[in-house]
Order: sequence, then C-alpha cells, then structure tokens
Amino acid sequence: MDAPRPEPLIDPFARRIRYLRVSVTDRCDFRCTYCMTESMTFLPRADLLTLEELDRLCSAFVGLGVDRLRVTGGEPLVRKGILTFFAAMKRHLDSGALKELTLTTNGSQLARMAGDLAACGVRRVNVSLDTLDASKFAAVTRWGRLGQVLEGIAAARAAGLSVKINAVALRGVNEDELFTLTDWCAAGGHDLTFIEVMPMGDLADAVRLGQYWPLRDLRARLAGRYTLTDLAERTGGPARYVRVEETGQRIGFITPLTHNFCESCNRVRLTCTGELFMCLGQEDAADLRGPLRASPDDAPVREAIRAAIARKPKGHDFDYSRQRVDGRIGRTMSHTGG
Repeated sequence: MDAPRPEPLIDPFARRIRYLRVSVTDRCDFRCTYCMTESMTFLPRADLLTLEELDRLCSAFVGLGVDRLRVTGGEPLVRKGILTFFAAMKRHLDSGALKELTLTTNGSQLARMAGDLAACGVRRVNVSLDTLDASKFAAVTRWGRLGQVLEGIAAARAAGLSVKINAVALRGVNEDELFTLTDWCAAGGHDLTFIEVMPMGDLADAVRLGQYWPLRDLRARLAGRYTLTDLAERTGGPARYVRVEETGQRIGFITPLTHNFCESCNRVRLTCTGELFMCLGQEDAADLRGPLRASPDDAPVREAIRAAIARKPKGHDFDYSRQRVDGRIGRTMSHTGG
C-alpha cells in the first residue's frame, strides 16, 4: 500500500508553495555594482551548508510538494563540487517529483560546465547579462569579461540548454542598448527578461535612485518600436511576459517597484546557511540548519518548513517613490539568492 501523500504547502493567503530558490554559495567571481560592494566580506566557509545538507533540505521540500528548484548564488558554479549536487537532484527529476531543475548564473563558468549540467537534467538556464558593450560590462561587473560570458552562452546552447537572458534595467548604463539587447536576443533565440533594480544591500540611497529605471518607461519605449502582445503564460517566476510580434520572441518584466508580483507568489528562498526567507522583500526568516543538524530524522525539518510557510507575508514593501528608498533590505542578493 502506498504511503499517503503529504499535505501541500499552503501559505496564509491560500498560495501553494511549489518553487524553491536555493543559494548554494554567497561567493561570486563578479562584483556587480547593483548587487554588492567591491570589498565584499563573504561568509566563513564553515558557516555554509554542506552539499549533502543542501540535498537533505531540498529533498525535504520536494517531499512536501515543491516541484520547481532553481539553484542560485552568488555565482552557484563557483561552489566546489557543485556538479555533485546537481547529479543528486537528478533523482527527483527521474522520479517525476521534480518537474524542473534550473540555474541562474552569470555565465562565467558555463563554457566548462554546460555539458555536465545538461547530463544532470538541467534544461534551462538564466544568464545575467546587462550590456553587450565590453567596456560597460567590465564597469558594471567590475571583475567580469564579456567574452567569457558570451562563450558560456554559446556552450549552453550547444549542450541543448535553453538560455534566458536577465538584464537589470540601469538608468544611464544600458538605456541606449534597449533595442540592441532585444534584437540580439531575438537573433540568438533567447527569451529576455528585464528586472528593476531592488533596494537590497548597503549601497547608498543616492546610488539606488540613480540606477533605478522604471520598467513602465522601458516597456513604453519598446512599444514605440515593436508590437507587444500580453501573454497569460508564466514560468513559475515573477515575470509577466509579452510577445514581440515582429520577432516572435518573448520578453518578461520583473517589476517589484512599479508593480509588485506578490499576489501570485509561490516561492521561498533558502540561503546557503540554511535560512529560509519566505519573502524576498522582508527580513523574517526561519532557521532550518538547526533542526537539520539536530537529528538525522527529517521530520523536524519538515515541521520547521511548515511553520515557516505559515508565516509567509502577503507581500513586500519596496518603494522608490518620493525620491527616497523605502522598504530597504540590509542583506544582499548574493546572500539571499538571486
């Protein structure tokens, strides 16, 4: 007789939690200006969950009905031995419990890892790419090289991976590349998603306000050149999509400031230290490392997960109105998981 299926994870607003974003490291080989300072102090390695512990936690979520898992960082592919984690997660794909195993990356390591990722069941990757100008790319990422990322994207496509480009909308940086990025993605067969810069980390308010380019303005510029048709489809994330009729490509907009995406949020974020954040834009977190390490039995972990989901808030409070930054979150995206 089959064991009874566990009750699904339902938050206080009747949203079923099916999507886990897990950060496997806070470290990154770039220092993007909107994400972190150049002199970042990263967590001691001893504070990070082991890959085996990450497996236990992710597997507990899968056992509770989570069927989409996105691996993030920092830059996840700089984590030593990370391919063993992807290989371990493949068993959940093979069983059918996990519908999708995906990755968000800066692309720097894709040239050497794309084939192995595909062998582990990864079919789709998101690559962060804000500019196609090599000098601007170096300025935005501080330590990155555009050619290395483009080589990684080509390797991913050669390995059979679908590549979506994520571009943070940065006033005064990539405004003049709006159509260049759009056309380049169309030619390469890449979906494209634009993201509003979020008030996270310890960057000064003046820096945040200077970077902020509302996507309603960006979309209006696109609509002046292309025919955009709203799409009802979703990919499990927060983006809202349009189809560009002239090219057939899909463009997404992630708008936590001009129009938040909270009403349909089915996501939680697990950090590399075992903290579970129920909302990207709130500070409340649940400790899963404690119950994980306290017992080899996963029952306490499952109980802690359910208790955390019961605290998931309705939404966040990000706001750039009135020329100040409200709803600021002190932790960086590299800590939370991008």
